[in-house]
Amino acid sequence: MWLVTFATGFDHDIKTFMESMPDFFAVGSNSGAPAPKAVETLELARERWDSAIQRAEDPSLESAARAVFERPANKALADAVFAYSPFLTHCMASDIRFAVDLFHRGPDASLDAVLSDIAALRAETPEADLKKALRIAKRRAALTVALADIAGVWPLERVTEALSDVADGCLRAAAAFAIREAQRRGGLTLRHPEDPEIGSGLVVLGMGKLGARELNYSSDIDIIVFYDPNLIRTDQPDALQNTMTRIARMILRVMDERTVDGYVFRTDLRLRPDPGATPLAISVLAAESYYESLGQNWERAAMIKARPVAGDIDAGHAFLEWLTPFVWRKSLDFAAIQDIHSIKRQIDIHRGGGRQMAPDLAGHNVKLGTGGIREIEFFAQTQQLIWGGRLPALRLARTKDAIDALVSFEQCAPETATDLKASYDSLRRIEHRLQMVNDEQTHRLPEDPAAMDTFARFMGFDGAAPFIADLTGHLTRVQDHCGKLFEDAPALTAGGDMGGNLVFTGADQDPDTLETLAKLGFKEPARADAQIRAWHHGRYRAMRSTRAREILTELVPVLLRAMSTTPDPDETFLRFDGFLKALPSGVQLFSMFQANPQLSELVVRIIGKAPRLARHMGSNASVLDAVLTRDFFDGPPDRDFLRAELADSFRWCGHMEAYLEAVRRWANDRRFQVGVLHLEGKIDPATASKALSEIAETALRGLIPVVAAEFADAHGAISGGRLAIVALGRLGSREMTASSDLDLIFVYDAPELDSGGGVPSDGPKPLAASQYYARLTQRCLNAITALTAEGSLYEVDMRLRPSGTKGPIATSFAAFRQYYEQSAWTWERLALVRARVVAYMGGLEDEVEAMIRGILADPLPADALLRDTAHMRARLAEGKKPAGPWDVKNIRGGLVDIAFLTQYLVLAGADRDPDLADPNTHQALMNLKQSGVLDAADAETLITAETLWMGLLGILALTIEGDVTPEKEEQISGALAEDLVRIGGALDFDDLKRKVSDTAGAVYALFQKIIEDPAARLPK
Repeated sequence: MWLVTFATGFDHDIKTFMESMPDFFAVGSNSGAPAPKAVETLELARERWDSAIQRAEDPSLESAARAVFERPANKALADAVFAYSPFLTHCMASDIRFAVDLFHRGPDASLDAVLSDIAALRAETPEADLKKALRIAKRRAALTVALADIAGVWPLERVTEALSDVADGCLRAAAAFAIREAQRRGGLTLRHPEDPEIGSGLVVLGMGKLGARELNYSSDIDIIVFYDPNLIRTDQPDALQNTMTRIARMILRVMDERTVDGYVFRTDLRLRPDPGATPLAISVLAAESYYESLGQNWERAAMIKARPVAGDIDAGHAFLEWLTPFVWRKSLDFAAIQDIHSIKRQIDIHRGGGRQMAPDLAGHNVKLGTGGIREIEFFAQTQQLIWGGRLPALRLARTKDAIDALVSFEQCAPETATDLKASYDSLRRIEHRLQMVNDEQTHRLPEDPAAMDTFARFMGFDGAAPFIADLTGHLTRVQDHCGKLFEDAPALTAGGDMGGNLVFTGADQDPDTLETLAKLGFKEPARADAQIRAWHHGRYRAMRSTRAREILTELVPVLLRAMSTTPDPDETFLRFDGFLKALPSGVQLFSMFQANPQLSELVVRIIGKAPRLARHMGSNASVLDAVLTRDFFDGPPDRDFLRAELADSFRWCGHMEAYLEAVRRWANDRRFQVGVLHLEGKIDPATASKALSEIAETALRGLIPVVAAEFADAHGAISGGRLAIVALGRLGSREMTASSDLDLIFVYDAPELDSGGGVPSDGPKPLAASQYYARLTQRCLNAITALTAEGSLYEVDMRLRPSGTKGPIATSFAAFRQYYEQSAWTWERLALVRARVVAYMGGLEDEVEAMIRGILADPLPADALLRDTAHMRARLAEGKKPAGPWDVKNIRGGLVDIAFLTQYLVLAGADRDPDLADPNTHQALMNLKQSGVLDAADAETLITAETLWMGLLGILALTIEGDVTPEKEEQISGALAEDLVRIGGALDFDDLKRKVSDTAGAVYALFQKIIEDPAARLPK
């Protein structure tokens, strides 16, 4: 039988009832209930009460209900409830018998009866009956506590203890039921079937205010569910995790599932270790491992209030005993103390500063806002964490007890303690009244002035003005005292005025923090908040160490501030998250950020705008060491320096894998420098392209001899053999971008080719020359393109070699010359305009360079050259459509058109003036202008366009992956748009778009004038 205490009919004689009823609610510290002002609301609630008692089937109950309110104190209290709390009015009207008996028995006896009813519930109670019983019990307890609080007959401690006792009892009933259900389903064997919790191994820890027995009126209850596998009896050990998770889920269902009778307590399990990645129930073994390696200081603070509230209480105490060294450290280093301070200093009150309170306190959060309850709790908890390891007397769960203990050990001035405790009591009473209105988990004062006035009267004030004055005094005193506590603590890493909270500790999202993130430009602040919390849970390798997480706490404000300046803060955040995920460790890098805030800002800008550079940083964080050197921003070094530097990096390489890693690391680091300088506007696009080309050329010159030497170990060398590597495309023209691949041709020469095909190589496994150089070329290609831990060096395109993909991978010098003299297509001759030797062995380079100049100077039939050039460009335009208006390479009038124009004019005039030819497009255009082949105005149009296109292409290759499709145009905003405007020499982004369109039109008009239209007029 459940709820037996109030199940019988009302059997009191009315006269005796009235005579025996003490005035329980007339002796409160508030001299009775607050006087109602809202007459209309009061009358409606009275009518509801009268209607309810009229429907009562027991006439004596109706008479008793009316008699109760003949007492002045009772009537005043009921009127206060009717006027100010729709929720409590409902509780009274829906349970008249209990309400009447509550006034007769008083709150203490009524609460005892409710707790007895909860304790009388059996584990065998059907789930539906259990839920109904607990919800009715909670509603009755809520009414009891509220009336005692409003009337002032219970002090704050009695109110919070009563609420906590009810929560404890309900949790024990739910846990017993869930354990019994698991046993019934065959998952567990009970040690004590009559009391399933004893020896069950299930540990339910009450956290926060529940753990400290300081529960607020409409509070969620924070719990953590652990289980000890060594205590649990089961014949299905492999299914134990699932069984315990089901038990936890069942406890949640019983407690917070809404039914027609409401809910018991909203139950929150987010204080468990890493709640986003762990099951609802966690084994104590896994928990011990987590707290030993990844536990955070805020979790230590949370555990100060922890206590076993349900399940196997003895096992719970044993677990907390094990946790003692984690919570209460005997000694703390500076970093740990700094991190503990930062828990509080993330709230905007340090160094006497602080967020401004609205003068009328409209919407002020009395828990999380300035001077609120959370600040008082932090005042105690941070000092407990620092001193409690050495002073066990400080290890107290209740906030005011902890403050008193701090006074005893001279860590808090007595007058400070007096102020804080008085403010704590006042703020908690306000919190309770706010929640009593509609049973809402709210801590915010009303924003509407009329609503504020009504609430002030509910608090017992004559109106809003005196209430606001009194509350402002409390908030200001709390802010002052807490600010002084932290004024000597080191400030958080400089991030400027963030304009609000940035709090990422605890399980609950801080509303002010979400508002701050939104002000910083984050469209999804909740996602950023959740991920920052995940960082602190050590899910990534870089955050596994306590030291790394402590430093990261300090860095978050400056990182978020830097992200807010990028084109898309949310996208930058996601990329930065990926960057952290890729880091092998974090302490060194985070320490660099801490010591050099400008470095962290640079890194965020790079991540926000240049994904290629960001990827390299993620896997090679040591590259940032170079950024701190004095000469990093001086500009790219010259070729001689690059060659010496690469040679030096090869000094300690003893095998091919080491060489491959070294050249990749070197090239990536140097490309990173060029990319940063380009991104930051320290070098112009032409300088960046030249620097990237020299890095590639240096890498090839350094790596090819190493590959050849290893190859010779097996196959020897060919006496007199020579090798030259010809670059075409962007490497050949020294116009590389961050995304460029290498267009290469391998040309060799060997004496035996001229002597009738004689002598093979001289190694243990000799090869004929053609086979030797084919295999060596393949080795070289593998060395360049192979993926290692440092990535690939470059992608290589060999399709421009003689005969394309059908030709040999390595071409002999004689065959190369013969091919171009007899068989080359016009487009191959066009491509050869940008050819040059970039690496060589044996002195073949001069002969190959001379051969290329000779081929270019060999005259072609003018009509054939014109027709073929026009035809080839038309085919290319048909097959390669521009991805969008920002595809400055392929749009009509873009780089491809300029390349065709330049190469056509060079081939058309090189037989008369060999000096026209130059692999670099810009220089070739200058040559064409100076020679008069190209009209000066037309030349300037092309030179200006080529400069614009290369500038835009270079920055877009750094900042946007792949082609800039219309969908990706959305990424061209904010800081990236400003970079493009700067590079394009435009007034603003709209002006740049007009300039792009006008420039493309002008170039295409020239292409039509010089190539398309004349070709169209040629005879078919």
